[in-house]
Parts: sequence; C-alpha cells; structure tokens
Amino acid sequence: MAKPRGGLTSWFGKGKKGNWVDIASPKKNGKFQPCGRSSASKSKRGYPKCVPLATAKQMTPAQIKSAVSRKRANPKSKVSTFKRKKKK
Repeated sequence: MAKPRGGLTSWFGKGKKGNWVDIASPKKNGKFQPCGRSSASKSKRGYPKCVPLATAKQMTPAQIKSAVSRKRANPKSKVSTFKRKKKK
C-alpha cells in the first residue's frame, strides 16, 4: 500500500521551505521563535500566530501587529495573514 499524498506533511513542507515561526513573540535581535508552545497553561506567551518564515520576513511591523491582534481576538477561528481591502 502506497503512502497517501498530501496531509500535514505537504502543508508544513520540509526543510527551509516549511520553516514556520510565531510572529506574535519576536526575539530582541529581530528573529522569530519557532511555532507553537509546550504548554498553554504554563506558558507566558500569548496565543501563537504561526506563518512560514518567508511570509514573516515580508511582513511590515504594522501587518504583524494587525495579524496578531486579529488572531488573539478570536483564537479558535481561521484568521487570514494579510487583511485585504475590497475594491469598489
């Protein structure tokens, strides 16, 4: 029986292409912490907003702040990384 294609492995990728980081908790040197938390109840960090490293590097500080605030306002729902305005 062949391995199924797709799923979480293909979503998160492998190697550099799939390096996900938490933009909600940046380090002092401008880098980002790895995605996720070991324990939500013991963690000092707020709810994580995880994006691929390539996307995080392209975002401005204002975009990061907006994405994190939208994620923390409703953490259980799906939140888009970039908020686009509708054209009239």
